[in-house]
Amino acid sequence: MDDPKPWLTLARAGNLHAGHLARAGTGLSSPLDLLRETRAALAALDLGDKAVTALANPDPRGLAADERWLQGEHRQLVVWGSADYPPLLAGIADAPLVLFVEGDCAALSLPQLAIVGSRNPTMLGRDTASQFARHVVAAGLAVTSGLALGIDAAGHRGALQARGVTVAALACGLDQVYPRGNAGLAREIVAQGGALVSDLPVGVEPLKHHFPRRNRIISGLSVGTLVVEAALRSGSLITARLAGDQGREVFAVPGSIHNPMARGCHRLIRQGAKLVETADDVFVELGALLAGLRAHARTEAPDAQEVFGRGLDTDYEILLDALGFAPASIDTLVARSGFAAGVVASMLLILELDGRVAQQHGGLYCRRLPGKV
Repeated sequence: MDDPKPWLTLARAGNLHAGHLARAGTGLSSPLDLLRETRAALAALDLGDKAVTALANPDPRGLAADERWLQGEHRQLVVWGSADYPPLLAGIADAPLVLFVEGDCAALSLPQLAIVGSRNPTMLGRDTASQFARHVVAAGLAVTSGLALGIDAAGHRGALQARGVTVAALACGLDQVYPRGNAGLAREIVAQGGALVSDLPVGVEPLKHHFPRRNRIISGLSVGTLVVEAALRSGSLITARLAGDQGREVFAVPGSIHNPMARGCHRLIRQGAKLVETADDVFVELGALLAGLRAHARTEAPDAQEVFGRGLDTDYEILLDALGFAPASIDTLVARSGFAAGVVASMLLILELDGRVAQQHGGLYCRRLPGKV
């Protein structure tokens, strides 16, 4: 790209997208045509006052900051209509005109599965997201998510642990990482051939209304979206809805009726999302689109004996059966198992050291899956 400034100007003009070009009567063949319109003509396109002002009077300091960021290593601008623009994302009605990318922009065009969910999942939910991610990348797909705490991060990490590619879409400019605690994870994603992507320019903070905008990129890049755990009021449900609106598959992992983090998934299933228990369920639904990739995946969960190397004594099996697959307190486990409280606490400590259970917030315990994060 000879001069990025025209595209950077578009990026700083609010939420402009490909749909604005498609409106009947605009006569625009390229996004850059917007920069040649008069202020009155721009106003007639119903772009909004903020966009009209930004196009007519670009912010020189903002553009200079964007250009300085682009001079960094592994950073580039991917623009609408270019060969590098991801074809699946190009197919959505509100595709971004400009993408800021750090990492390998070719990762954006790989077949991808989005894995999203709660920021405060159970440990079982984290393990589930991680395992699905491992199986997905073993089948030749990339994993896409939003770099958030919880399920998003577990999906990214599972992909990295399986030496796969993962893509993180951010709800802020790429000069920063949100949440800050995942800055190291972001560096790992780039170092392993993945990418960070945003349609927001340098300096833009992760404001609340930027997250749905980010979510449509996550679902738009992906052949399908898998929701692992989600409360009824969850941004993950927005991503799932956007995926459905974009004509993409939506998958949901069911959970215990007593787990509030499962209720969003259960709602999605009632609304028509595909119930999945293994990665193979995902590949079956995606069908011909992923033909030839399934043969390379080991989609069954590893056997517990294989992972842990030994069986459990009968009392420990009884305690795990009492725990089930939803978080439970020591008092609940005492009532279910019939063991004394001190015995249960001691057994839980052994199971935790063995990687079979984990303690959650509030003193609750939850199973862990083989192949823990």
